[in-house]
Amino acid sequence: MFIQTESTPNPATLKFLPGQTVLAAGTADFPSAEAAAASPLATRIFAAGGVGAVFLGTDFVTVTKAEDVEWPHIKPQILGAIMEHYQSGAPALTGEAGPGHAGNFAEEDGDIVRQIKELLDTRVRPAVAQDGGDITFHGFDRGVVYLHMQGACAGCPSSTLTLKMGIENLLRHYIPEVTEVRPVAA
Repeated sequence: MFIQTESTPNPATLKFLPGQTVLAAGTADFPSAEAAAASPLATRIFAAGGVGAVFLGTDFVTVTKAEDVEWPHIKPQILGAIMEHYQSGAPALTGEAGPGHAGNFAEEDGDIVRQIKELLDTRVRPAVAQDGGDITFHGFDRGVVYLHMQGACAGCPSSTLTLKMGIENLLRHYIPEVTEVRPVAA
């Protein structure tokens, strides 16, 4: 098994590509070892040490290192943990991927929210996945769209720029009712 790695815009995060399906559908975000109980794969990666967060996508694993650790010290252990997981035959996730967040919004804004979600799914999420992350809709209130960034995108130095200059401009262009995009914590 050959596992490729790619850097991400977040220097604390690497994207690991095992060349096999990680999750059949959806994504799963594990911001701590305790949160990884439902994922044998994430549990193994956290056990390698020096890992701050794990994010699973359809064909990639994004790992964020702890602040006090350098990649050359933990990357071999993470590669070994991923390889061991695939050799074990265990599933990446024993339960469902995190529940999709329907979001908070007024009923009369349903059509606007549907348009926002469609643009996020077709234009934004594929690009964000390229960088080893994901973005989820959390709400719409009086012109403000609330989004949650996950994986490599969480804590990325350029995430604010991505939200403001990229996603906000895109949504405002197609949906005049959108006036601003703001990040939310999980």
